[in-house]
Amino acid sequence: MKTLILVDIQNDFVPGGALPVPEGAAIVPLVNRLQEHFDLIVATQDWHPPDHGSFAANHPGRKPGEVVDLHGLPQILWPVHCVQNTRGAEFVPGLNAGRAAKIFVKGTDPRIDSYSGFFDNGHRKATGLGDYLKQRGASEAYVAGLATDYCVKFTALDAQQLGFKTSLIEDACRGVNLKPEDVARAVAAMKQAGVRIVNSRHILNP
Repeated sequence: MKTLILVDIQNDFVPGGALPVPEGAAIVPLVNRLQEHFDLIVATQDWHPPDHGSFAANHPGRKPGEVVDLHGLPQILWPVHCVQNTRGAEFVPGLNAGRAAKIFVKGTDPRIDSYSGFFDNGHRKATGLGDYLKQRGASEAYVAGLATDYCVKFTALDAQQLGFKTSLIEDACRGVNLKPEDVARAVAAMKQAGVRIVNSRHILNP
């Protein structure tokens, strides 16, 4: 079974949001078209409490972009984003989120961040996504969303590691590029791990 995993297509990650990914909203029409070609669709959603440890505002004297130790893991500090029950955490208007069979929230523990849709950053707890896909009989996982160099990357790597035949739909993603070439490095890391890099046209026009 072919599954499409939509990663964090939320208001705070598109222009106008708290942590905008350049051209982040541009993927929405393409993602909606892609959904028609999959047996199963799931979505992930950053869902942080206000006191989350990844927020620079919760570390006096620190600024976004700095790295701190957060309970034993290096943590990039971010602007406050995707706070539970706020507009910033909602899916981008226009995204056909209603087709998703299930939504998996992540980043709910203030003590640890969760880039991947499958696990927190320390692989200490699972979100339930992996078990759900296996229970549904999914064998192939295609990943699209925001952002290529963070949540998309780690979701794809974990999917591959869990035994799913994993593909990144490269043009249905956008990246942050905090440092130049971050997106290119992320794509290379996924490819090296065995993730296939594909273009949407191979799905829309097989």
